[in-house]
Amino acid sequence: MPSACIVRDTPVIRTSRVMQMESIFDCPPSEKSRLEWKVDLPLPETWNIGVIVGPSGSGKTTIARELFGEYIVDGFDWDEDKSILDSFPKEMGIGQICELLSSVGFSSPPSWLRLYRVLSNGEKFRVYIARVLAESRELAVVDEFTSVVDRNVARIGSAAISKTVRKLNKRFIAISCHYDILEWLEPDWIYYPATNEFHSGRYLRRPEIRLEIWRVHRSAWEIFRRHHYLNTSLKAGSICFAAFWNDVPVAFTAAIPHPHSMEFIYREHRTVCLPDFQGVGIGNALSDFVASVFAGLGYRYVSTTAHPAMIRSRLKSPNWMMTRKPGTVDRRISASAKRRSWLIESLRNQRMTATFRYVGKPYPREQAREMLGDMVEKRIRKNS
Repeated sequence: MPSACIVRDTPVIRTSRVMQMESIFDCPPSEKSRLEWKVDLPLPETWNIGVIVGPSGSGKTTIARELFGEYIVDGFDWDEDKSILDSFPKEMGIGQICELLSSVGFSSPPSWLRLYRVLSNGEKFRVYIARVLAESRELAVVDEFTSVVDRNVARIGSAAISKTVRKLNKRFIAISCHYDILEWLEPDWIYYPATNEFHSGRYLRRPEIRLEIWRVHRSAWEIFRRHHYLNTSLKAGSICFAAFWNDVPVAFTAAIPHPHSMEFIYREHRTVCLPDFQGVGIGNALSDFVASVFAGLGYRYVSTTAHPAMIRSRLKSPNWMMTRKPGTVDRRISASAKRRSWLIESLRNQRMTATFRYVGKPYPREQAREMLGDMVEKRIRKNS
């Protein structure tokens, strides 16, 4: 149960300017400036996430350093010449690193290959927290939590980090001047130094993320293409959708026809969630919705993915049934096909993939017709 009486005395050198200020504001002369905090934190026996929050100057950092000083993370050295992957502990396998990065909402493999210094502030924030969790043992304390990122990034990132900390059963304390992250972190306790208030219990709940999903022109892919984990191409004839949060486009899905001898199938072609909004299931929610729309018109909808996080999610989801276990695909390829450069590159870089079929609830038929529009309606009438 951390508690302390913390006193910080700072000597005052009474220069001419100091004496002028004392005269102007009628401040009594003083040889020192004193700040004092009486802190009592009755921490619960079991907890994962705590927050020390308050305005600048309220003593957050001073109190944290007094009570949890040995656990405060003061930054890391990042390799100047190698990707961020090489700065994680040597004992971690590549699978563990990738899973940790994905869990904190940084699920863009192309960005994993970059240097830390060239990442955006939002990406640096996620990578930094992933490394904090990778290197911490008993407890990790992070000062200025979310101070340098956009507030949307801060909220979504806090939710992803909260989920990861609890999954790993770690202990994490965030020190922040921002109150907007509290509901998204869902902490087990909160301390307010400005008023010396302590609240225990996980009484805050993450706000609902309400998405608007629209059929969009394929040109919308330009916003998302560089964040896709495989390549940036989009097939002609793709039927495209985007998810919007607070009027901001945050995720994209495209579907294409998949010929089959017995039935008409659509398959998921591209699904991308922008890095700032990863980690809370937005991409999966959009993917499920689009699948339900096609199912609402009687189509079979399938998806083949190589992304480990998406494979894990779908294995747990009642909306998807795995029809092919993870593995590489053997293809019979003609001599003319081998001459195509994209296919040669594919053969050189075979990836483990798994295939799933959507078995969830279909979207209402009339609403599905309205969502998909004339292009699919003509196909339906032709095939009926």
